[in-house]
Amino acid sequence: MGDNVSTLNVIFTEFYYWVTVVFMFLIHVGFCMYEVGASRRRNHMHTLMKNTMAIPLVTVTFFFFGWWIYFAFPTGFYWLTFTSDALFYDPNKVASPWSPLMGTHLSGANATDAAWGITADPADLNGAPIWHRLNGVFWAAFLLFSITTASIVSGAVIERIRMGAFWLIAVLLGSVLWITDAAWGWSAGGWMVKYLGYHDAYASGVVHAIAGGAALATLIVLGPRLGKFRADGTPRDIPPHNPWLVTIGLFLIYTGFWGFYAACNIPMISPGTIAGQITGETWTATNIYLAPTTLSAITFNFLMSLSGGMMAGYVFSKGDAFWTYSAGLCGIIGASAGNDLYHPIQAMLIGAIVPYICYKLHYFVERKFKIDDAVGAVAVHGYGGFLGVVIAGFMLWGTASSPYEGYAAINPLGNFVGACIMFLLGFIPVWILAKILHKANLLRVPAKVELEGLDFKGRESYDAAVKDIIAAERALVK
Repeated sequence: MGDNVSTLNVIFTEFYYWVTVVFMFLIHVGFCMYEVGASRRRNHMHTLMKNTMAIPLVTVTFFFFGWWIYFAFPTGFYWLTFTSDALFYDPNKVASPWSPLMGTHLSGANATDAAWGITADPADLNGAPIWHRLNGVFWAAFLLFSITTASIVSGAVIERIRMGAFWLIAVLLGSVLWITDAAWGWSAGGWMVKYLGYHDAYASGVVHAIAGGAALATLIVLGPRLGKFRADGTPRDIPPHNPWLVTIGLFLIYTGFWGFYAACNIPMISPGTIAGQITGETWTATNIYLAPTTLSAITFNFLMSLSGGMMAGYVFSKGDAFWTYSAGLCGIIGASAGNDLYHPIQAMLIGAIVPYICYKLHYFVERKFKIDDAVGAVAVHGYGGFLGVVIAGFMLWGTASSPYEGYAAINPLGNFVGACIMFLLGFIPVWILAKILHKANLLRVPAKVELEGLDFKGRESYDAAVKDIIAAERALVK
């Protein structure tokens, strides 16, 4: 019976993660609609292609080295990873592109190695037969986190960045930087969890703060859109071209976020599997740190933080649709770090307060530093994710960060330091890359192209299009 239960659990877990991946893909449908709605007509196809082509580029690079990084650096250093601790796996056996566990029906005797926790026993959580069933869907779930992290930057830089420049930033962020911080602070064996007591259950910092830091770094080097600021330095409002697309896009992102939350959980695990740290015999869901939680808990808190954000956004933006919906997203992000442990009323209040602070910060930074964030990505994701992690450190102070003994408890200092690490890990490397691209004149499109529209390949095609439009109008008049 035990073997049958274990087999059913593996099959259920495989299907569970597959469904979350499908849901999370809706995030990118939402990003496409959202960004096209926010950009002007002459830049629509450039906006779409810039965003959509990041998906295959991050996918391929994540297959070749991104997944390997997650298993290689939880301790911070590759050579310290290989211990007898069951939390660690040899990345070369689990996640290298030539591993038998990284392909269909390839796992077998060569994929088993008891010295690294990969055995042939089907009942063993670390066994090769289980990894054979789950590795692909685990990889895909983390891949969707990677693509999401990269796509957050995409909206901030619309209407002026070169496609190739953005794609390089997307690969660096999605397949190297974010998965490094996930190994550190979003793994049951991560050094930030063990030594800092870092807690970020649904990725306020791990995904959103790092993406916000990367977006801010890119914007500083890239500069504002032409015409965004008047001669006296005051900003002009460039409203969304199509509010309907923005609305539908954000609601699709909300929908995909359900899958994001579910994918941050392990759906069903035996207490005895977790080295005897969880007492009792009832199988349970856990968060990413292998601490017990339930889908009911995150359903309460997801909806309450979304609702708190939308209600607050409607009030402080005086009914502006763009900020009402963005505040809903920011509310979820602000509460995500602790939404496995918050009471629903706590989630609602955090979801209302964080977007208000981010809204004020957005316009302060825009006026003071002339940062042109076209969709408020730095505010919603960067500031919202940073604040969410810091708040969780205070709200959950003293709570165990992990079911394993010897781990630091959740605390304000650990989460503050962790939030800084996340933001700076996105900011510093991306700023360096953006500066290199800028020096090589590969970061921003020429001013002439920006004025005419990024969808036009050159002046000649633009002039021809204008002549055709004039001729058609004259024909209608006649």
